[in-house]
Amino acid sequence: MNMALHPDEVDAGGRIHFSGAGRSLIEEDQIQLTSVGVDIGSATSHLLVSKITLERMDTRYVVTGREVQFQSEILLTPYASGNTIDADTLAAFIADQYAAAGMSPEEIDTGALILTGVAARRANARSIAEIFAAQAGKFVAVSAGDALETLMAAHGSGAVALSQRLGTVLNIDVGGGTTKIALCLDGEIVARTAVDAGARLIAFDEDGRITRLEPFGVRHLGAIGTDLAVGDVLPPDVREGVARQMAQTIMAAAQGADVRDFMRLPPLLPAAAPGPAVFSGGVSEFLDGTDGDTGDLGPDLARALTDVNRSLGFEATPARQRIRATVVGASQYTVKVSGSTIFLDPDDALPLRNLAVIAPTMTLGEDVDPAAVETAVSDALERLDLQDGHAPVAVALPWSGTASYARLQAVGNGMVRGLAPVLHQGHPLVIVTDSDIGGLIGMQCRSEESVPGPIVSIDGIALSEFDFIDIGEVLRATGATPVVVKSLLFPTE
Repeated sequence: MNMALHPDEVDAGGRIHFSGAGRSLIEEDQIQLTSVGVDIGSATSHLLVSKITLERMDTRYVVTGREVQFQSEILLTPYASGNTIDADTLAAFIADQYAAAGMSPEEIDTGALILTGVAARRANARSIAEIFAAQAGKFVAVSAGDALETLMAAHGSGAVALSQRLGTVLNIDVGGGTTKIALCLDGEIVARTAVDAGARLIAFDEDGRITRLEPFGVRHLGAIGTDLAVGDVLPPDVREGVARQMAQTIMAAAQGADVRDFMRLPPLLPAAAPGPAVFSGGVSEFLDGTDGDTGDLGPDLARALTDVNRSLGFEATPARQRIRATVVGASQYTVKVSGSTIFLDPDDALPLRNLAVIAPTMTLGEDVDPAAVETAVSDALERLDLQDGHAPVAVALPWSGTASYARLQAVGNGMVRGLAPVLHQGHPLVIVTDSDIGGLIGMQCRSEESVPGPIVSIDGIALSEFDFIDIGEVLRATGATPVVVKSLLFPTE
């Protein structure tokens, strides 16, 4: 990934501009951005254009309004021969939707490209992002694995916000290849899982003849004692039977069962008691009884889910955002300036672009346990599907209390150990804290920990999960660095 800022993004005074937007956020009290979200899933692909209004609060901009301006058609994700997505067809569709929206890519200020489900595991998934290469300075590109997609769907559907009012809410996002399940409690996701069950594991033509059969489609057919292959006719009774098999698998997992042959993540613990359940994803579009010639099991699976849910006491409630739950607002931009007590080694380690923020869940008392810090960092990487170290990250480090040598040493040691998969790939160690310890923790890590690559440690910035950040070059007049914070924007109550 090219992490360099484009020349037109930083002027001589260090102010940060949106690519092509020609304006400095720091000079405006209120701004409006045109934002696009693109979701490329295993079954469908679509985009959504929004106008986002932000107002300045000190050095930070906050969202005060969001208006959907255009929702694209829903495209069945095109596949070429073999295990690949048809990138040319996908690019043509997106170009057509820009035209239908009456805009060009140059008019977009910011956005998010999300690859989800089976699509993220296709052989050429990474090359799909090249469709947006010309707009790379404007887009946050995320290949969402199971854990991250589960979190995004639960936020995007509104289930997390709803749990603030209702207590326990279960979000069940049924897509084309996988189903993501999140248990939400009082505005937080407390457990999550995912299973291989979805509408497009089996696709067929107007004559009912199977045109594509995914490996887990074969497995679900086998579970009902049926052995079919591409080219065979899928009889109506078998369609109904395999849809019910999938629905039972999904709802068993939603109740905390370990459906061993189909689990993509560990089972929900504790098991969820029957209660409010929000359904999102493409299949949820059919929960109101709508039918359609989709060429897959979408309508059948929706009917089966309704029947199984009724027998279990779950109410199948469609989400506020159904098929568009995963990416509902694209992104929000804010600008901050770090404190001057930073650590940077080597001097040319900046700028950095599009770093995913991990926010380890930990409380740092006077006696810090390095092993607990390591575990918290590892868990945070896993939550966002970054545990293989393929991409650089920034650690949002919570800090309070004294900056004693013992505490700094314990935190630095645990953090570096937890980040080992990232650091061993040659990515920099990037630490961001809201307390004035950026220089101290950076020096500690450089002097006593085996960090092979650059270290960037800045302070005075509060971050959270789902943020992405750009860090600009050091401002010579202040010794601080400008930071652009890009947050995926989810609906709230």
